[in-house]
Amino acid sequence: MKGMLEDVRVLDLTHVWFGPWCTMMMADMGAEVIKIEPPWGAIDRIAEGALFGGVSYTFHHLNLNKKDLTLNLKSPEGMQVFKELVKKSDVVVQNFSPGTMEKLGLGYDVLRSLNPRIIYAALSGFGQYGPYSPRGSYAAVVEAMSGHVRLTGDIVDPEGPPLEMAQSLGDLGPGTMAAMAIIAALRHRDRTGEGQMIDVAQFDCMVAYNTAVTGYNLSGLKPYEIRKKFPTGRGVGGLFKTRDGGWINLSGFTPKAIDILKKFLEAEEINKELLAKKISEMTRDEAIEFFVKADIPVGPVYHVDEVVKDPQLLARGMFVEVDHPKAGKVKVPNFPLKLSGTSGKIVSAAPLLGQHNREILKGVLGYSDERIAELETAGVIANQS
Repeated sequence: MKGMLEDVRVLDLTHVWFGPWCTMMMADMGAEVIKIEPPWGAIDRIAEGALFGGVSYTFHHLNLNKKDLTLNLKSPEGMQVFKELVKKSDVVVQNFSPGTMEKLGLGYDVLRSLNPRIIYAALSGFGQYGPYSPRGSYAAVVEAMSGHVRLTGDIVDPEGPPLEMAQSLGDLGPGTMAAMAIIAALRHRDRTGEGQMIDVAQFDCMVAYNTAVTGYNLSGLKPYEIRKKFPTGRGVGGLFKTRDGGWINLSGFTPKAIDILKKFLEAEEINKELLAKKISEMTRDEAIEFFVKADIPVGPVYHVDEVVKDPQLLARGMFVEVDHPKAGKVKVPNFPLKLSGTSGKIVSAAPLLGQHNREILKGVLGYSDERIAELETAGVIANQS
């Protein structure tokens, strides 16, 4: 089975979560993604406290299927190597602060002059222009500014504190949108021959994910105010604690579900407090079994150790093992989308620092062993001997 993007070469200058997730999506779909790091290694290799095989678990998670080339872009020799690679590549992705690539002499205009077909994706917190453009950002910052953190707290109590979101969705969501934009730009280039620049801002993307924005623009009300002013009266849902200390998430909003819940509660009307009391008398497994049989959408609230054992995920092949030279066997989530003809797949673990230096410099640029040794001696690439 061929990869969807197997004829695409991506130069990956990204770090932390936002950019690496974007480029890994493309690697999973078959693109040759060359992760370019300084010879001393990118910060995301050790960004988390727990290291496995010398790198953080998030690095293992976000850099599957990639090749790794070390390159000091602040040296003239490193700059020349990168420019030669641009001429032989399809995409450049970076998530430096706006203006950094220009200071290096590697802005879009320069890269386009080297390769008019290049797709250049600049990923940042607030975009390449606008009053906030120079600001640094992390997922938590744009999750807060886009309204998601306040909305999450409002679900619990509109008068209470905001609640932070877990797992850096302010990185992963925009990273997915960046990959979509790059693939769309490749499609355009295949038809017209034209490359282009893509400007992806975390803040923009997270606002686009916030449906409450349109609700406010239509009504002038915040979501909890809309619910209060325009009660739907359509059932109940949310989190419920069970007798054994577990939790479930129940969504009983359809007319059929409402009728079932009324019978379950032996009541003319249903409310969350009454339902919570009834569910608290059941174990988590009992509650799941009952509501599944009743055809009301329900799911257990899992800890991560339960996620990796879920039979539905196992049946769909959602976990695969890859061999890492230092960490050993690493079990990771598989590519989540199922395509009948060109499905993505995980084939290799996150790379070691400079693991593919020779493969890339010899195979792509035709460098001799002597030239590679010179670059190692000069500190342009990491010495792999």
